[in-house]
Amino acid sequence: MTDLRPDDVAAARLGEAAKVWTSDLSVSEFALLDAAGFRPLEFVMGSSVFHIGWQAQNLRQSVELRVLSQAMYTARMNAMGRMLAEAEQVGADGVVGTRLTFRKHGLSAEHVEFIAVGTAVIAKEDPGRLRRPDGRPFTSHLDVQDFYTLLRTGHVPVEFVLGVCVWHVAAQGFLQTLRQMGQNVEMPQWTQGYYDARELALSRMQAEAERVQATGITGVDWSANEWMWGTHTLEFFTSGTAVRKVADQSTLDPQIVLPLR
Repeated sequence: MTDLRPDDVAAARLGEAAKVWTSDLSVSEFALLDAAGFRPLEFVMGSSVFHIGWQAQNLRQSVELRVLSQAMYTARMNAMGRMLAEAEQVGADGVVGTRLTFRKHGLSAEHVEFIAVGTAVIAKEDPGRLRRPDGRPFTSHLDVQDFYTLLRTGHVPVEFVLGVCVWHVAAQGFLQTLRQMGQNVEMPQWTQGYYDARELALSRMQAEAERVQATGITGVDWSANEWMWGTHTLEFFTSGTAVRKVADQSTLDPQIVLPLR
């Protein structure tokens, strides 16, 4: 048996997409997608196992840890890019229900894996009309119900966008620690750290939306974690679906009237 690279294995699987489609949609979502004028093509995914480089730190300084921020961003984008490449291979208009998950790889905190998955879809009539301005398939974390509702407003999804910032919070001095003992008091270095990390992550997500010519971002979600690089390091991550307006009314068949949740 000949050894194949992962890309070759994926290409062989996707080559069968015209015969049998796959998706992670529920039966209800599949029915709604069909009623909205789309059909599933393939369950698509991308993965990136990443080694995080060494990051110098000053315990008394509050500052972004750029090596760590870049590593987390690049690994996520690698996974997203490979999922998008699979969607392009099967001729999809876009990917709905995109999910981006993370796990530690092995025992070392320096090794991480990101996995992006979703269902590639295509319009049954006039395929290609919902693609991004650059001609590539759209990506969206919206489920089929929200995708349908979005189309009813005259908007279309463009790209699943994200922003990330890993921030080091300065350690407070011994005297400050003594003054806080037994007291109800704000910890300003942590408050400011979350503010700074949040603003950097949000601005980067918005910059991604501008790059793909979107007019807004819907379904924004965020998370703040302090689980990987020590007690004084936090990560702020934000994501959402960038959208653009293409019509003043619904882009769906006006005869399709389905109830909203």
